[in-house]
Amino acid sequence: MDLNTLATELRRDDRYQRKGQVARTIVHTPDLRVVLIALAREHTITEHHAGATVTVHCLSGRLRLRLPDRHVDLSAGNLLAMGANLSHDVSAVEDSVFVLTLGAS
Repeated sequence: MDLNTLATELRRDDRYQRKGQVARTIVHTPDLRVVLIALAREHTITEHHAGATVTVHCLSGRLRLRLPDRHVDLSAGNLLAMGANLSHDVSAVEDSVFVLTLGAS
């Protein structure tokens, strides 16, 4: 699977052009989900939480995650792991693409 090609497709997607955000699930099994997400500069995925352990792996751009006790900045190549049920939001400081991996909940 070529994530760079998929990222380019996401950025060309009409939903990304209109809303500044688009996602594509690239792996979905009973115990694992992997989602590729493109988030345009200054757009935010509002506060939420996942019922499972997650990782956020920034492929391009720069992200800022707001956690209950701190902010975490991720640039290309950085990965953050978060425990289940941890509230957070995700903002794009720059046009960004990241991989969200969710374990079984």
